[in-house]
Amino acid sequence: MSPGALPSFSRLSPISSSIFTGNAFHPTPESIPPPNVNLTLPVPPGLPVNIHPLVDQILAQPSLLFDSHTFQNPLDFLLRGAQIYPDKLALVHPDVPQPVFYTYAVWAQRVQNFAYALLKSGIQPGDTIAVIAPNSPMIADAMQGVIGARAIITTINTRLTKSEVDYILQHSGAKLLFVDHEYAHLVKDAKIPVIISQDTGRPGDPYEEFLSAGRKFSRERGWQGLEMDADENKAVCLNYTSGTTGRPKGVLTTLRGTYLAAIANAFEAQMDKNSTYLWILPMFHAAGWTFPWSATFAFSTQITLRTVDYTLIWKHLLHSNVTHYCGAPTIQIGVVNHPHAERLNHPVRAIIAGAAPTAHLLSELEKTGITPVHVYGLTYTYGPFTRNYPQPSWAALPLDERAKLSARQGHAFATSYPLRVVYPLADAAPGTPAGTLVDVPKDGKTVGEIVARGNIVMHGYFRDADATSRAFEGGYFHSGDLAVWHPDGSIAIQDRSKDIIISGGENASTLAIEQELASHPDVLEVSVVGRPHPKWGERPMAFVILHAESAKRWAAKHADFARDLKRHAKDRLPGFATPEWIVVVEELPKTSTGKILKTTLRKRAASAKL
Repeated sequence: MSPGALPSFSRLSPISSSIFTGNAFHPTPESIPPPNVNLTLPVPPGLPVNIHPLVDQILAQPSLLFDSHTFQNPLDFLLRGAQIYPDKLALVHPDVPQPVFYTYAVWAQRVQNFAYALLKSGIQPGDTIAVIAPNSPMIADAMQGVIGARAIITTINTRLTKSEVDYILQHSGAKLLFVDHEYAHLVKDAKIPVIISQDTGRPGDPYEEFLSAGRKFSRERGWQGLEMDADENKAVCLNYTSGTTGRPKGVLTTLRGTYLAAIANAFEAQMDKNSTYLWILPMFHAAGWTFPWSATFAFSTQITLRTVDYTLIWKHLLHSNVTHYCGAPTIQIGVVNHPHAERLNHPVRAIIAGAAPTAHLLSELEKTGITPVHVYGLTYTYGPFTRNYPQPSWAALPLDERAKLSARQGHAFATSYPLRVVYPLADAAPGTPAGTLVDVPKDGKTVGEIVARGNIVMHGYFRDADATSRAFEGGYFHSGDLAVWHPDGSIAIQDRSKDIIISGGENASTLAIEQELASHPDVLEVSVVGRPHPKWGERPMAFVILHAESAKRWAAKHADFARDLKRHAKDRLPGFATPEWIVVVEELPKTSTGKILKTTLRKRAASAKL
């Protein structure tokens, strides 16, 4: 292969017969690694010969093609890929005016350049850098390169306002800021150095010049000129929550937790060297649920999409041999209902989290040939940390029944401590020591709060010891999610504590209501919130998006549709849980990751005149 040329598509490339063949692309000269590159980080001084952090945490799974070799931190996954499969496509960014294609060898060199460029910019161990970008090579580089510089990365939601961005930059103490050109308006008058990417991958792009400067600064010392962090509990990511209930909170996660969560996600999603991961989930959201490192751990190819474009998603599902993607239920609804949707002829696994999927959605995914991998997690748990594990006995059940069982959130990952469902602390029996957590019975009926602890729970809130103490009360992280515990030990979320509707003294789960309303053949998507009621305190109000053909049929007859949907609900729900009000809408307010903003809907419901 000539220096800088696009690599040949070997049999290891899962997209060898895809739309990417024939694209001529030449990485910048500084992106080409030197001959006989040493792809290991040096051992920290003073580390005993018989100690390698996490040596006891390695999982021997032949299907993931790794042996007893041990890693210290998530960056080693990329370096190992560059060593074993140097010419395999690692990162592809195709749907832009100037597409780029990076092999594992080239990408590893670019990440090394990024780390050295951080050092050249004066970044010290423990310093924070910030990134505002859609899914693209720059944010992918930063997720890896920050580890090489022993710094901390905070990825900022591109949908935030300038004032919110300003707050995060100030609170995080970021020393350097990377911004995609599309979002440069969010960082006007920034008080720290700003690197703007034109997302070209070509010489002359300010971001490429930044990487080139890093290569020159390295003086070809390579990976041996960088340091491995000896403390696996050092922070690596600072993820900010959405801030729907006040100022965003910074959630610190560590090398150890990221490492273990990434391995768990790769294993649970069954990713390997033949996998192609499509970036629909924003990498800025909870560090992409650690999939930036899951993909490199499994030697997978990654395709980045700047926006959630269902036409592009189906182009890649049909023609790029995509095998995996992540997305909230609302994203999955968009996938299965797109005009280009058809039954796939190759295996695809959709990792679903962010909100509880309905049984109807899970069955629709299966009909399209997409296998749902239903997981549950939060920013505070590195993204997913539980999975619904299908049981052999389910295979004989009708699709609808199987989908209802698949809608449970399941059991904890192997790298997590087993979760619990507990009574609220305020409901503890008299005489119970303060802070004691009491498990609810595993009867599938009694509602309690999900609590967790262990390897993949956040280190804590950044600069907020009081909030950390409250979140960890009783020795467990309190999720705020309400669930029942089934006899087999699996959990099933009933609602967020703030979303439960209390109607006439009865607790109504908005999730349970949504599950039943979604089974109506005309309903594309639905969200339920509580609305004040003079007699019952609260009653359910449903906001419904109709299927395209159904919208035409019910046009100018929304009151008739509401009556029809109420009849459907009354056969499936108790009276206090049947929606009192039903409103047909064209869209629902959502976050950048596809979560429905129930705070917005509650405000709309409270002010509605019906």
